[in-house]
This record gives sequence, C-alpha cells and structure tokens, in this order.
Amino acid sequence: MHVLKKIQFELPQIHELAATIIKTYQDKSKVLCFYGEMGAGKTTLIKSLVKALGGQDVVSSPTFGIVNEYNYPDGRLLGYHFDFYRITDEMEALDLGLIDYLQTDAWVFIEWPENISSFIPENSTKIKLEMAGTKTRTISLS
Repeated sequence: MHVLKKIQFELPQIHELAATIIKTYQDKSKVLCFYGEMGAGKTTLIKSLVKALGGQDVVSSPTFGIVNEYNYPDGRLLGYHFDFYRITDEMEALDLGLIDYLQTDAWVFIEWPENISSFIPENSTKIKLEMAGTKTRTISLS
C-alpha cells in the first residue's frame, strides 16, 4: 500500500477527519476500503463519514447481514456498507451482487477488503487504521 498521507488522531477529531476524507476523495473514488484489526475504529469512522455526507441512518457494522444500505433524508441512496469479516470464499461476494454495488454512483464502504481482494477496484481508496494508544489512532490513506 503506497501511503499518500498518514495522520494521528483522537476520537473527538474523527468528524473533522471524515469531512477531510470526503472532500479529498469524492471526485476520485467513492469506494473506500477500510483495513485494520478488530477494534481499530473502522465502523466508527464509517459512522462519521455517513453523518458528514448528510445521512441520518443508524450506522452499524453489517457483520451478520454483510451489507447495509444508507440513504439521505429525502430517500435518495447515499451508499452501501460491507463487512466481509466472515467471508471465507471470495465467490460469496459475487453471490451478494458485489459487482452491481460497485458500479453504482453511491459511496461504497468496505470493511475487511482483504477477504475479497480480487474484486477491489484499482481506483479505490485504501484506509488503514491502527491503534496508537487507548484513545489514539493512526490513519494511512492511499
């Protein structure tokens, strides 16, 4: 992963960080791939991204349902949130219709993209979160 930017932040700064990510990447790729160990803050960052985009849905990790859909208050589609933690075979992602989701103009947030690496678009934004302390995280963007 070629790192373009590495930032250290604390949880109260996550909303600022989300706004920066949207501003930086909205015209490049709306497919954001989140890497990091369990508890690193992937879902928390996605919650902030959805809020910064104007979504009002309750954001939670779709670990058991695999995908959640989020909308704007007026009902228009905002994006999709995938959690591929439980995927053991990449073909399961195809069975869910992943390719169709990736071809929309909606935001696509993918947790555990390493489990479906063959299907990640070349132009996706890779976001790696690492714990740097109990309340501090490091984010690497590429």
